[in-house]
Amino acid sequence: MIDLYFWATPNGKKVSVALEELELAYKVLPINIGRGDQFTPEFLAISPNNRIPAIVDHAPADGGAPISVFESGAILLYLAEKTGKLLPSDVRGRTQTYEWLMWQMGGIGPMFGQANHFVAYAPERIPYAISRYVNEAKRLVKVLNTRLEGREFVAGTYSIADIASYPWVVAARDRLIKDEFDYPNVARWLDAIGARPAVTRGMTVASEARTEKMDDEARKHLFGQR
Repeated sequence: MIDLYFWATPNGKKVSVALEELELAYKVLPINIGRGDQFTPEFLAISPNNRIPAIVDHAPADGGAPISVFESGAILLYLAEKTGKLLPSDVRGRTQTYEWLMWQMGGIGPMFGQANHFVAYAPERIPYAISRYVNEAKRLVKVLNTRLEGREFVAGTYSIADIASYPWVVAARDRLIKDEFDYPNVARWLDAIGARPAVTRGMTVASEARTEKMDDEARKHLFGQR
């Protein structure tokens, strides 16, 4: 059994989708980031950066004590290595999967997150910040669109590299750049992944933990300095 410390964010959804794809038994432990659950001593012992998701694997491959893992990219790698799935065995495919996983972690996640913050949550509208991050989000989707030209998935076969980007790009298509989403290869890729039953189940799990309205308390926990 794996404990999944979770809230309905793109990073959280990465892991719920991966667990469903890998057919691993797991229990969802909601961490309400709008009410400060991420700052409790119990959660910080598992995720010292006070961010979801995190997992605790009670049946690690070495048969030893439970293993906790924080950072969504590290969790995806851990789960893929544990099961021997969603990570190519050949050196070239494996290397490409690493590359595109790190691309998501270093680019799509931070840039889409900042764009969404300044578009939807900032207390004042800052045109420069909105332009800066939304344009970077568009650039990254264009990179993905180019990569998917003539490819079904980003690293050849379906892998954790696809799972890492999927929830973020869905959110961008539906909210962030919905009026300018003219990326046919990405659209086809989203449709293919979204049609997978495990993805549907993983995204449904994500919808069961909902963020409260963006009130003053949520702003304090999400955007304040603790």
